[in-house]
This record gives sequence, structure tokens and C-alpha cells, in this order.
Amino acid sequence: MTAQLSLIAPTDEVWTVSDLVGTARRVLEGGFMPMWVKGEVVQCKAYPSGHWYFTLRDRASQVRCAMWRTHTQRAGAPPRDGTEVFVLGRPVLYEQKGEFQFVVSQLLPTAAIGAAQRELERVKALLHQDGLLDPARKRRLPRLPCTVAVVTSRAGAALRDIVTVVRSRWPLCRIVVVDARVQGDGAADSVVRALRLVNRLPEIELCIVGRGGGGKEDLAAFNTEAVCRALAEVRVPTISAVGHETDIALTDLVADVRAATPSNAAEQAVADRREVLRQVADLGARLAAGLTRRTRLAEERLARTADRLAAGVEAPVRRERHRAERLAGQLDALSPLRILDRGYAVPVDEAGRVLKRRAGFAPGDRFRLRVADGDVPARVEEQ
Repeated sequence: MTAQLSLIAPTDEVWTVSDLVGTARRVLEGGFMPMWVKGEVVQCKAYPSGHWYFTLRDRASQVRCAMWRTHTQRAGAPPRDGTEVFVLGRPVLYEQKGEFQFVVSQLLPTAAIGAAQRELERVKALLHQDGLLDPARKRRLPRLPCTVAVVTSRAGAALRDIVTVVRSRWPLCRIVVVDARVQGDGAADSVVRALRLVNRLPEIELCIVGRGGGGKEDLAAFNTEAVCRALAEVRVPTISAVGHETDIALTDLVADVRAATPSNAAEQAVADRREVLRQVADLGARLAAGLTRRTRLAEERLARTADRLAAGVEAPVRRERHRAERLAGQLDALSPLRILDRGYAVPVDEAGRVLKRRAGFAPGDRFRLRVADGDVPARVEEQ
């Protein structure tokens, strides 16, 4: 027993865990150049930081992979589970946990999917070059459209969803269905014809184009150059609602507004009558309050104006009254009647002239003596 224990006893050279993992990391990472690996993606998780973590596997083995935000920004949408891809990267050893993983710098679908992806990128580049993806060309949706065109298949669930939502939110809106084939052979040509027909309908105020969910192959028509250009030429504002919420077609980028689903497209297309009624009621209340406030202010201003007018008129009247009273006093003081009150009399002839001189009195002439309380008849007896 003692001999066996001595064989496994520590030696003078004992490595720490950090030494072991660090050496393994240098050996591993120094022995590999960037390489392409083919496998199936499973358990892919995209974090808010922008990094992706997933597992790449084949029939016999699997490896954990990480793809940093710098590279995911150029890769598009995260791959779905089960997608076969080519990944370019290098194996690394994560020292803190001692875990082996493959750090990916580029991710491409395999041959069949890769051809479709290359075509998609080609069309996207052309659209970008012609300015069809420029946010500056986006138009605002009409607030209360009366007539909305819907370009989709009459047999699809997307149309039923749109009609249901529009009828519940804004029943007055008229829906014009422009039937189009949305998948399979001839789908792109059918959608193009439908979009061009919308331009010939003068009453249309808004156009919704789209379809329900499906695989990438089912949505292929909405990634074609012809459909995207036809959508850009529609004379009225457009909404693109293609596939599920996570699906993004090129028509979503060309349209004025992208909707996550057909139901969401209907919600964005028309107003909610309940909300409109609430806004109208609120506006009415605010108008009434504003009119009441303005009326009250007008009344207060009129009252203040009347007070100022009254004060302005009263002061001159008072001054004139005082002046008149003063003049009346002066006239009264100078009046001959005041002299008569002191015992004087004024002789007045028959014509009413005051007799001031002795020559005016001839014997026998009749005249009147005006005293304080009336006239006294008189006659000249002798001169």
C-alpha cells in the first residue's frame, strides 16, 4: 500500500489549474488557423448585447459556438434551429470555465440556401443603389382612409385577419381586394400585376401587400426585384406585411411602413373608432372649456371697459356742472333782479325799453315800474 501511494504522490512540478488551462489554450489556438466548418445549427440564442450563442452539430459530434456582435450585424437574422450552415472561425478555450468553443466570424447557409441568399443580397444592393431603401422616401399613412386596397390571395388567412381587424376598428372603411398569387410559380408576376392595378384605381388611399406565415421558399416572391420595384411605384402609401413577426422580406424595407403581421397591418392602416370617439369627446370638452374661459375673460374686459368709460364720462360732466354752477352764481350776482331786491325800481315804456333819461318821460306818458316782485303801472303827471 505504501509503495502504491508513493507512485502517485505529488512531484516538485505541480501545475495550477490556470497553468493547465492556459497551456492547453495556447496549444489549441496556436495549432489552428481560421477554418470553415459545416454543421447544423441548434439552440441559437441572440442576446440583447448583439452576441449569438449556438451549437453546431453533425451526426456524431457537436461544438459550442459564439459569434460576437461585430460579426452578427453583418449576418442578418439569427439562423433557425435545424439550418445547415458553413461557419468560418477558430477554436478557442475559454479559460475561466475551461470550456472549448468555436468563435465564428462568418456564417453562410449551405449550397441550396446560399444561392437564394446571394440572390437576395444582389437584389437588396440594387434597391439600395436606386434609393428605394432610403428612409427619406417613406410616406406617412393617411389618418382616416376611406378605401384601402389589399394585395394578397383571396383564399389566404391574411385576408381574413385584415378584414376582421378593419371591421372591428373602423367599419366605415371600404376594402378593395386585389387577388394575387403569393407563393409558388408565377407568384412574383401575379403580385406585380396586382400592384400595377392598384395604381389604376382612383379611389384607393392606402395599399396593404402581404401574406401569412410560411417558410423562406414560400415568401420568396416578396424578395424579388420586380415585386419590390412595383411596390415602390404604387402612388399611395404602402404597408408590407409578409410572414410572421420575425420574417423580414425586401418588400418590408421598400414599403412606407412594415407590419409584423397582416393583423398588425390592419391596425396601422385604420384608426380605432373608440379612440377617435374618445378624442372627439375630449376635443369637445376642451373647446367648451376654452369658450367658457374666453367668454368669462370677455365679460371681465367689458366690465372693466364700462367702468373706465363711466369714470371717463363722469369726470368731464362733473367739471362742466361745477363750471355751470359757478357761472350761474356769477350771473345771478350780476342780475338786475338782485338790484331790485335791494329796493330799486326800473321804469320801462310800453315798448319794453328801459327809460334811463329824463327826456324819456313826457307828461301823460304811461310806463311801468318794474320792482322785485312784478310791474307797477305808472303815468307822468308833470315834468
